[in-house]
Amino acid sequence: MADDTASPIVSAFDLRSDLSGALHEWRGLLGEANVLTDAGTRDHYARSTSSFSRRPAAILKPGTRDEVVEVVSIASRCRTPLYPISTGQNWGYGDACAVFDGQVIVDLGRLNRIVQVDSELGYVVIEPGVTQRQLSHHLAEQGVPFWIDCTGAGPNSSLIGNIVERGFGHSPYGNRFQTISGMEVVLGTGEVLRTGFGQYPQAKTTHLYPYGIGPYLDGIFTQSNFGIVIRLGLWLQPIPESFCPYIVLFKEDQNLLDAIPRLQKLRLDRILQSVSHIGNDLRAFAADAPFPRDRLPGHARLTPEVRAQLRKEAGIGAWSMSGAFYGSSRQVALHKKLLKAALAGVNAKVVFLPGYILAAGQWFARHFGHLAPFHGLEKKIRLGAALAGMHSGKPTGAFLRGCYWRHQAGVPADFSDDTDLARERIGIMWMAPIIPFRREDLAQLNQEMDALFGRFDFDCHVTVNMINERALAAVYTIEYDTEDEAETRRGIECYEAGVHRLFELGYPLYRASVRGMQLLASQREAGSCDAVDRLKRALDPGAIIAPGRYDGLKAGRD
Repeated sequence: MADDTASPIVSAFDLRSDLSGALHEWRGLLGEANVLTDAGTRDHYARSTSSFSRRPAAILKPGTRDEVVEVVSIASRCRTPLYPISTGQNWGYGDACAVFDGQVIVDLGRLNRIVQVDSELGYVVIEPGVTQRQLSHHLAEQGVPFWIDCTGAGPNSSLIGNIVERGFGHSPYGNRFQTISGMEVVLGTGEVLRTGFGQYPQAKTTHLYPYGIGPYLDGIFTQSNFGIVIRLGLWLQPIPESFCPYIVLFKEDQNLLDAIPRLQKLRLDRILQSVSHIGNDLRAFAADAPFPRDRLPGHARLTPEVRAQLRKEAGIGAWSMSGAFYGSSRQVALHKKLLKAALAGVNAKVVFLPGYILAAGQWFARHFGHLAPFHGLEKKIRLGAALAGMHSGKPTGAFLRGCYWRHQAGVPADFSDDTDLARERIGIMWMAPIIPFRREDLAQLNQEMDALFGRFDFDCHVTVNMINERALAAVYTIEYDTEDEAETRRGIECYEAGVHRLFELGYPLYRASVRGMQLLASQREAGSCDAVDRLKRALDPGAIIAPGRYDGLKAGRD
């Protein structure tokens, strides 16, 4: 039975909410097992890696499109705010938490159907609960000659959940929003909207041409609270004849800066096809082991001497870039030559990782890895294999190891692809600005952020991603110890100061955490906020869906 003694929180932004009436109707619709109000479950959904816990009033688990429609209709009648999630693995940005206490979480994990697979034209139609692992396995089992694009969030993360945040992966299809066509959305009124050609019931091209005819609406249902996306078409990447991952090592910061104009030209010329990721040495250290407290007791940040020593031990430089080439054998061979030629005048080491090299490395590490000259080889080969897999449609949780940098207990012995960072009490907050694909901007921003992180006594973990031909998506990670109250407070202060500084410098975030929603409103022009508010009133007049999410915090309605 549901535990109503747990004192569900009444929404602080709409005291006219009839939560008890809504819960009664939802139980009749979904059954007791899918309407949860007990304290333990609410606590579970309130956990957060970003030190921004928000306790829901209840959790609903609809299993069909029609149930979602009814859930929203009931919420509208009872003026009870909802907060939809897909799998709740929005690590570092809020996890499964709503923007405010007292919202009702709509967990869409049970909507996990792969509705359609077109193995000729290369697209699927999926629901929000479909995970990276599920779709990857399904395509492989059915022999569909296409790959998915993968993010590093882990195999159990939702594809739609990432797409509606306009997240990105690693492959040529890594700018994920550009690979969707045709959404199905439940509006705040309970109406169902089909975008693009989906508005025509007989259309055969809904998932082939995203724009349809007339106004193009898909974008307004990403990073918004106008509706609940319950289905969309997703394009897949054809499996190429030839595939070759690569890593580029830059010894010093200046070497990367010297390479940026050359890399931008390669990206602009479509030689670099994938969303290449460039991480600093701290990201590499964290992926291998947690903060070396034994070398620096009482410290929260590496000293320059220890940082230099860790680089030497790991055999890396200041920055490492990963990507992959796809195409015919001749295309891949040519692109490899062009990359090496472009970087010939830069202090950079290019390492190609075709399948036979990784297989040989795995064999060698098994047989000779115990010998002193080859210590650490197995880890490097394992990392290379994980990178290759992620660039070829095989999701992995391997890179979540880097989130344990400040965790006192370190990486658990039973760490796996199924790790739950919120359950592990990991502390991470991500600031992700978009910057011009220019060395001057990257140099300025890295200098500014390193100084800011230093002011709050944190290591500045950075990844720079080639999101398109003209812009970079930079991700600055605050890793903090959740067991240390003072360090947690510093992390929050660092995040808020960092966001303000990014806007001052002209580098807005491409994506916000639930903590950052309130920081966005003060940066926007009034006209933009008013336009978003008018759209909200039209599509969700009762402000039922995710109040406070990307909407200028206009949470209630008169």
